[in-house]
Amino acid sequence: MKRVLFVCLGNICRSPSAQGVFEARLAQRGLQQGYQVDSAGTGGYHAGEPPDRRAQAAARRRGYDISGQRARAVRDGDFHEFDLILAMDRSNLANLLQRAPANCRAQVRLFMTGVEGWPQEVPDPYFGGEQGFEQVLDMLEAASDVLLAEHGH
Repeated sequence: MKRVLFVCLGNICRSPSAQGVFEARLAQRGLQQGYQVDSAGTGGYHAGEPPDRRAQAAARRRGYDISGQRARAVRDGDFHEFDLILAMDRSNLANLLQRAPANCRAQVRLFMTGVEGWPQEVPDPYFGGEQGFEQVLDMLEAASDVLLAEHGH
């Protein structure tokens, strides 16, 4: 069982979208039994809330249902429970690395690492328009495919 955690700031736009895209990619390949997937925020501002309605709408247009997710903050235990913690941008990566214990089990890195032709950071679409959510999904789809290829899928 591989355990993957996607992390952004508030856990209402990018990371729940990443979770939804990655879970769908796993299901398309019949791999969902081999993975545990979750998302969290480095901040707990939206704990318990569903994803942003614009993120839900953009995801729904592509066939992803993220409506059942609820935001949560990163917990200390996440560094031991997950194999891979994937940050959406450098600011969240720095926050995660600062919090990670010395004996951290998880590999902590940017989600877009190794994804050719795309920026290294997934931009936060929260303060922008609808197109920002579409761009985020484009990036998350590309990165999900690269991550699965890294794991031999």
